[in-house]
Amino acid sequence: MSDARDEGYDDFLDAVEDDEPYYLEGPDGDGSLPPKRIDPATGSQELTEQPLPETGEIETYTQTHVAAPDFADDAPFVVAVADFGPVSVTGQIRGMEPSDVEIGQEVQIGVDRTETTDERILVFEPV
Repeated sequence: MSDARDEGYDDFLDAVEDDEPYYLEGPDGDGSLPPKRIDPATGSQELTEQPLPETGEIETYTQTHVAAPDFADDAPFVVAVADFGPVSVTGQIRGMEPSDVEIGQEVQIGVDRTETTDERILVFEPV
């Protein structure tokens, strides 16, 4: 497990673990996830934290059978992109069989650890 802290990303993981997930909203109302420091749409540094919706909907997913070394002991696993309103979030599916994952399925965001490196990662669980 790494002791290095990625300030913006680890702050976001902390917020998810504390049941206070957020996204960053730019001046035009567009959303992004930490650790952004500049709004990708406008170039503005005026970003405000807004609460992330409690649930999201799976937009796409893929099942991995042969993983990179940092996830070798986790395979097989499913990674999904879920729509949480103003932002899309990528995370690993937990709490369900890979064959049960479906587009449009409602999920909630959480934090868990990898089997391989014990690093924290974003995960989705069915609602």
